[in-house]
Amino acid sequence: MNDFAVAIDRIPKIVFSHTLKNVDWESARIAKQSLKDEVLVLKKQSGKDIFIGSRSLIIQLLKLNLIDEFQLCIYPMLEGKGLEIFEGINDRIIFKLIKTKTFSNGSIILYYQPKRE
Repeated sequence: MNDFAVAIDRIPKIVFSHTLKNVDWESARIAKQSLKDEVLVLKKQSGKDIFIGSRSLIIQLLKLNLIDEFQLCIYPMLEGKGLEIFEGINDRIIFKLIKTKTFSNGSIILYYQPKRE
């Protein structure tokens, strides 16, 4: 197993699925509640940040107003294909840039917080 897989395996994960009954990773579990309820429980716990790696979950959480921060990584390459980041979002949402991080290869991470109105 490579170093990345070992590091990822140590991070607790929750899998949201309508079809899976179990997962192979020891550090993962299937969600028992709705997305909203699972995230609300997690947000009440002390500890580290919650990272979401699924575009569809990000969109759902944004619609539920449960996103506290976005970290958008821009890599200086054009692929010419792909999906819209915020597909299906019909409401206007304003974001505030809170910090940036630039890398020597030209990549940049933009940290945003949704403005609450």
